[in-house]
Amino acid sequence: MVNPDVLSQPQYEPVFEKNIEMPMRDGTILRANVTRPNAAGSFPILLERSPYNKDGGSEIAVGAPEFFARRGYAVVIQDVRGRFASDGEFYPFKDDGAGVLRDGYDTIEWLATQPWCNGDIGTIGGSYSGATQYQAALSRPPHLRAMFVRESSADYQREWVYRDGAFELGFSLYWAHVVTETNLPHLAEGEELERQKRLLRKAGEEIDDWYAKLPLYPCPFLEGLSDWHNVWLDHPQAGPYWQQLNIEKFHDQTETPTYHQGAWFDIFLAGTLKNYLGMKHQARTEEARRSQKLIIGPWIHGAPNINKHVVGEFDFGVDAAKDFNQMRLPWFDYWLKGIATGVMDEPPVQIFVMGRNQWRAEEDWPLPDTCYTNYYLHGGHSGSIDSLNDGTLASAPPLASENPDSFLYDPVNPVPTLAGNTLGIPSGVVDQRPVDAQCLTFTSEPLAEELEVTGPVQAILYGMSSAPDTDWVVRLTDVHPDGYSRPLCDGILRARYRESFEQERLLEPGQIYRFEVDLWATSNVFLEGHRIRVVITSSSFPRFDRNLNTGGPIHKEAAGQIAINTVLHDVLRPSHLVLPVIPPR
Repeated sequence: MVNPDVLSQPQYEPVFEKNIEMPMRDGTILRANVTRPNAAGSFPILLERSPYNKDGGSEIAVGAPEFFARRGYAVVIQDVRGRFASDGEFYPFKDDGAGVLRDGYDTIEWLATQPWCNGDIGTIGGSYSGATQYQAALSRPPHLRAMFVRESSADYQREWVYRDGAFELGFSLYWAHVVTETNLPHLAEGEELERQKRLLRKAGEEIDDWYAKLPLYPCPFLEGLSDWHNVWLDHPQAGPYWQQLNIEKFHDQTETPTYHQGAWFDIFLAGTLKNYLGMKHQARTEEARRSQKLIIGPWIHGAPNINKHVVGEFDFGVDAAKDFNQMRLPWFDYWLKGIATGVMDEPPVQIFVMGRNQWRAEEDWPLPDTCYTNYYLHGGHSGSIDSLNDGTLASAPPLASENPDSFLYDPVNPVPTLAGNTLGIPSGVVDQRPVDAQCLTFTSEPLAEELEVTGPVQAILYGMSSAPDTDWVVRLTDVHPDGYSRPLCDGILRARYRESFEQERLLEPGQIYRFEVDLWATSNVFLEGHRIRVVITSSSFPRFDRNLNTGGPIHKEAAGQIAINTVLHDVLRPSHLVLPVIPPR
């Protein structure tokens, strides 16, 4: 256990320096703000490399510079290339890793030469600032000692811009707009700057309308400003373009002790889990493999949300909240100051188990005692909701024929997104009954005893469509005795990528296929009297772009068609959910 008595205590007054210039290997100057102890000597450094303005951003929001400076750290927050005070051209992820330009490496090694640095450097930040950490680790700067990464991705194609073939519209378009609007001083000047400001301001006011416009490619208000967004739209499948930005493929090049922090309702949850597992099993050294830790709480994306216990509209209890800076202090005291804080004596995994609303330490992920259990879709009526079918769910498989369930999916009238693991639009826990009623649902009987589900969740659907392409959206919810449908995890699969994300293969209308939908992961105890619900549809808009059902070029068509989509659940085609059940302990 962490010993609070040995942790660094406040003993310094902070001093601030702005716009410190740092030269990169190509001569480009990046600029940073420094908050350090107002005392003689040298100190370990905590570095954040951010596109969100070194004068603001998440680390400023949680008071990290002053917190750590008072405890004997120098905190450096740098604008990445082409953002705010830093020179150069901004292209997301491109220059932060082990490519031709290595801004993370160059920054860390420049800092190590400063008289106020003792040569021990750690990195902080999350989201994009988490990506700059993982990218820097690929280049292995000699003075990088440890990282604490909050909520970031491993595969930008599958977990940032797309989700298993579907475009993360609600997040990506919003993010591209915000980044472009704040980047205009780098992109235009004079009258042109003012003109672009007006255009982007108007686009921001009309963002809901832009979600609905077709075709998505190209996005006119970003052309000539942030063309990388249109490049992303033009690369919907995995391949060489995304490979060069992929962290997951290069975990074996890393050797940095890393604390990976995730959230059950974060858009990058899968990336957090992949980065933890990948570095734990593949990092270059045995010490690095042993020095990976994971914590996942019931939060939404963002550092300020870690100290909250109300997530969306649901209260997980006061224990759910964590002081983010205090959480990180034992890690950096150990790795950067050599203090025996006890952090490395703790089990490597900490998870918040929803339902019981308790923290629990574990030795591994997925949990070693996981019993993967199928829960099968059935006909009949659960009597729990007035949905399209109100089907049932049970651990017993179908023993005979059952009538399939069909529904119409019209891209003009998609099922709306209602919170969940998203960003840019409202996220978190919201009662799903309004959207459940527009979908196929399969709900269990009230449980006679508690059931813990902790780990990766997958849906196996046997389905067919009248169209050459469509989407399958699957959601798992915990239905409370009063009917409240609490979301746990979900997933989407674009049918043309059912066999490979590198190469599409359209459907033969009317033919039955097996679809595997990745719902990522959760940890939840379904309490006695609660029900398990599986929800199936073909859209979640505007979180994901609408599949137009035509089989045509993605993002480049202006109209779609209605699809009749069918889910089969009989003895020969037993559609089911695979739940990671944890036996009673």
